[in-house]
Amino acid sequence: MEKKSVQKIMVWFLPLIIFGGLFYAPMGYLVFLMMLFFLVLSYFRGRLWCSRFCPRGSFLDLVLSQASFKRQVPRLFLKKWFRWVIFAFFISFFIFRLATVEKTFPKIGFVFVQMCLLSTLVAIALGIFIRERTWCVICPMGTLQGKIGAIRGKKE
Repeated sequence: MEKKSVQKIMVWFLPLIIFGGLFYAPMGYLVFLMMLFFLVLSYFRGRLWCSRFCPRGSFLDLVLSQASFKRQVPRLFLKKWFRWVIFAFFISFFIFRLATVEKTFPKIGFVFVQMCLLSTLVAIALGIFIRERTWCVICPMGTLQGKIGAIRGKKE
């Protein structure tokens, strides 16, 4: 199946998770399952998830690309250390939210919804004012996927 066809399916998961999760918090567990799946997949296929299956990436390609200023991505975003700083910030915030939330199934699910919403809002802002896939350059999960894929590459 070609990339655009897959994206036309995957793009619907983003509003399902965000809007569905605002009304039914356990929808956030879809985010958790996707994260697990793509981290395992990245060991075998690198950042394949990012380029073909990511619902946010699909939204950025299919929808936000129409509104983007299409400017050059800042060189700072391309620096490995900067991507790891973004990773550390998001993971720290995620851990903080998990540590401070009431430990119930819906509340924990909502933390995943919140993280998805927060990162999507950042992705939209970057996508409009810079380039549609700017978020993908600094995405914490993409950064981790790239590292996991590189580990496999070194073993071969």
